[in-house]
Amino acid sequence: MNKKANNLDSSFIKQNAHSSLIQSINSTELLGKDGVVYIQHNGELYQLRQTKAGKLILTK
Repeated sequence: MNKKANNLDSSFIKQNAHSSLIQSINSTELLGKDGVVYIQHNGELYQLRQTKAGKLILTK
């Protein structure tokens, strides 16, 4: 998929005619005003944050 996240208006996007709908969330909603969210996965805590350059980094 070549669409950038800021071009997505819907929480669901049709990828193509042969695939099912995929769920999507805007990074601003996920990261909030501080640009960081903590995720618990399989008993581990991860940090997802946005860099000053606008990239996303996931760390354990």
